[in-house]
Amino acid sequence: MNWQRVRSWFPVTRELAYLNHAGVAPISTRVEEALRRYAEEASRHGAFRYDAVYDAEIERTRARIATLLGASPDEVAFVKNTTEGLGIVAEGLAWRPGDQVITCDLEYPSNVYPWRELGRFGVETVLLRGSDGRLPLERVEEALRSPRARLLTLSSVEFGSGARNDLETLGDLCRERGVLFCVDAIQSLGCLPLQPEPWGIDFLAADGHKWLLSVEGCGIFYCSRRLLDQVRPRTIGWRSVADNRDFDHYQTELQATAIRFEEGTPNTAGIFALGAAVDLLLEVGIDAIAGRVLALTDRLCEGLPARRARLLSPRTPTEASGIVSFVVEGEPPPQTSARLRQAGIFTVVRRGAVRASPHFYNDEAEIDALLEAL
Repeated sequence: MNWQRVRSWFPVTRELAYLNHAGVAPISTRVEEALRRYAEEASRHGAFRYDAVYDAEIERTRARIATLLGASPDEVAFVKNTTEGLGIVAEGLAWRPGDQVITCDLEYPSNVYPWRELGRFGVETVLLRGSDGRLPLERVEEALRSPRARLLTLSSVEFGSGARNDLETLGDLCRERGVLFCVDAIQSLGCLPLQPEPWGIDFLAADGHKWLLSVEGCGIFYCSRRLLDQVRPRTIGWRSVADNRDFDHYQTELQATAIRFEEGTPNTAGIFALGAAVDLLLEVGIDAIAGRVLALTDRLCEGLPARRARLLSPRTPTEASGIVSFVVEGEPPPQTSARLRQAGIFTVVRRGAVRASPHFYNDEAEIDALLEAL
């Protein structure tokens, strides 16, 4: 792979060492062009060619996302963000008093608040305790032994520490115990391989603005076809029903696919952007991207000790991700991050540590610049 050529697709490289893809990513020239194409169509033709242009791109993008996931397009819905996708599951399942949702205290709030809200139905949210930035598998195994455990919901990668959860093993545990498995995939989708069906993932949500390299406000929700009829859309709108182009007759039959969760007008501009971003990721290849990202983060981790920096991210081969969290001896993390910003290196502070998250178009020189700045 010609990484220098790939790098030329990201104008941000002319201005910054951008190491915050776990936050909000910059867009590529491919995505910029897709947004320009949308704007040109909207300004020149409005909705005159809606079916031929807008609808066609929506369904093309849905199919490309399905390819990325190794899923069927019928299992993919567009949502505005990860929280909405997780909320579809939280609000859509038929809960029973006493049911338990298992998650952990390392999770981003989006994967805690929707489940805690189910307390009004008598559902208990169990927050397992993480250790050293990771959730020990044995704690999950023990929690899933409870006959009340109904659903396990975890991030593919923990946003603070960068610990990658073993989704395949977790999916097997859930299958063995008849527990549903929901994944917040925003910190790995577009960066690391992910296969919902083989790994036993029933539901998955991810926004487009991080590792997928698209814009804010447009994400994806995956629902295994096995469970489509077990999740009631929390809002039924014109787009949810079977014949959603018949506006003259009110209907109750829902779409037979995940489109039932898209209650109204889609974020067409966001979908144009997301389609171009996913095209780019598939062109480069997720395996190649994962190898590149892990090589860059390894380089960073190896250079930290000589800069009086303590690595906090688990880095075993099964736990490493695109996130590296560290603290510099004798310096508060906000001060370290501010110093790096002054040097044109964009990192952030999360969970009491500096968090760096390079993507595949970053290069070794940027990693070395960060280390030099420390």
